[in-house]
Amino acid sequence: MKLTPVLIVLLMLGSSFGSVAGVRTDSVSIGFHRSHINIDTAYASNGEHLDSIFNKLSGSPSDGQHRLLRQVRVMGGASPEGSVRFNEYLSEKRANVLLQLFREKGIITDSTITSKTYLGRDWKGLRRGVEEDENVPYREEVLSFLEEIPETGNAPGVPHPLEHLKAIGGGRPYRYIDSHIFPGLRKSVLLLEYDEISGTIVPDPSIPEIGSGIGNVHPGTPIVTEPEEWTVCKPFYMGLKTNMIYDLLALPNIGAEFYIGKNWSLTADWIYGWWDKDPAHRYWRAYGGYAGARRWFGKKATEKPLTGHHLGIFAGAITYDFEFGGEGIMGGKPHGTLWERCNFISGIEYGYSLPVARRLNLDFSIALGYIGGKYYKYIPYNGFYLWQSTHKLNYFGPTKIEVSLVWLIGCRNFNERGGRK
Repeated sequence: MKLTPVLIVLLMLGSSFGSVAGVRTDSVSIGFHRSHINIDTAYASNGEHLDSIFNKLSGSPSDGQHRLLRQVRVMGGASPEGSVRFNEYLSEKRANVLLQLFREKGIITDSTITSKTYLGRDWKGLRRGVEEDENVPYREEVLSFLEEIPETGNAPGVPHPLEHLKAIGGGRPYRYIDSHIFPGLRKSVLLLEYDEISGTIVPDPSIPEIGSGIGNVHPGTPIVTEPEEWTVCKPFYMGLKTNMIYDLLALPNIGAEFYIGKNWSLTADWIYGWWDKDPAHRYWRAYGGYAGARRWFGKKATEKPLTGHHLGIFAGAITYDFEFGGEGIMGGKPHGTLWERCNFISGIEYGYSLPVARRLNLDFSIALGYIGGKYYKYIPYNGFYLWQSTHKLNYFGPTKIEVSLVWLIGCRNFNERGGRK
């Protein structure tokens, strides 16, 4: 047999570096909480999976075995609910946080990474999960729907396909999928491929081993380019708002709303206007506050928190004093206890929050409910205010109307139209 120069070199390398046992592959899969990008070692057997691969790859190989890294591939995924941009963000950060962990352990370096894949809305993974789980309610109908989702299902501005899924079977399939399949899509997977060489090798500083504090990879080009770098932060959604109707009525007010997850938010509002022109016996005074909770729903709410339709409940207390030179009305007993000085309000509300700029929404809402307590009528006379009558208030009906300008605060809390392209 004729020995070519290339074959001679390969034989010499095998003689001096030992024999190649073959290409080996190891991988690790890490799960994430909904909307989170940080690794929780107590969640979904993450700690057990990481301990297993670290124990295998960290330190020097025994029994004369050596590992020379060929390539590192990483994939980040997210379940399909939520906006396209947010799921792209989750996929990217979940992949990169796993890479960073292996960098810190000295197992890989940036030069060893040959592939990064960010799945965004993982429709293929959802379909695969439904195919493998025979317990999914209305399974055939769900699979038929998933087969029809076009590639544009991941495009910004396209109506969210999950709205149709939620309508199948009265929502039973979606509730099952949300509990049993979506958690498995919120993950990142790291795959390491390396040559395992047995025997004594001649150390070569240009080809370090796995376990020596740095990895080596054969020359290659990443097959997936990283998307534009985003700021690393934990998603947070908050709105600061003012009801412009109250502002027009010279009743300054401020409100805050905090998104707590699963389409729920908590709200708090405060009003304080304390105007008077005593010589003319003119008073325009009110102060008090509300607290409540909202449930968000509809297509827009699935794409981004604090947007779209909402239903809520609220309760609060308010006191007031209105007079225009004649008979005045005062809500609550002057100088009484805390409970006596206020009228109390509770009710339900419906509204819709509409994006108008990158960090601004307009929130329209109306509330029905109950106002109870006492109010007093009085008249100004000879420098004094004379009590006329006491009345008990038991009112049912519209209790507030809101057209609020909302300033969106927090990481990832901006509207797509005004956002990055």
